[in-house]
Amino acid sequence: MSRAVLSLGSNLGDRLAHLRLAVEGFSDVLVAASPVYETAPWGVTDQPDFLNAVIVVESAGVDEWGWLRRGQELERAAERVRERRWGPRTLDVDVVSVDDVRSDDPELLLPHPGTPSRATVLIPWHSIDPEAQLPGRGPVAALLAALPEDEVSGVRLRADLDLRPSG
Repeated sequence: MSRAVLSLGSNLGDRLAHLRLAVEGFSDVLVAASPVYETAPWGVTDQPDFLNAVIVVESAGVDEWGWLRRGQELERAAERVRERRWGPRTLDVDVVSVDDVRSDDPELLLPHPGTPSRATVLIPWHSIDPEAQLPGRGPVAALLAALPEDEVSGVRLRADLDLRPSG
């Protein structure tokens, strides 16, 4: 059995629809989906705000590369264009962790190296799994507690948005 934590983000077009596309694309293996959060862009800041969420997925037949490829297929379905690092995107699906797998492959670094410092991942993940552990880094709750308050307060819960498809 393979269990993965995936981070979802969108800041172009119908942001919620793009997140829902990802959730639907993983619906056959979905264990949990976080609420939706809105955050200012990180890295390249001259772009629209993001909607972010985290999902937990599980399957006996999918390894870390399978999770990456499924996420990339969904990004293509959302017509993602990679023009610049940390630039705007219709859909971003990052593999945050897969069990205790470690990878130094440049295409799939695991656990995802940015996770310990990103409230946009830690807050949604903690909301659906308060006991979560980031392999090699410890409890998500401790990583979250170590972040500067302004980074944490910049992640705003969007209780008015639901990842489940409407209708």
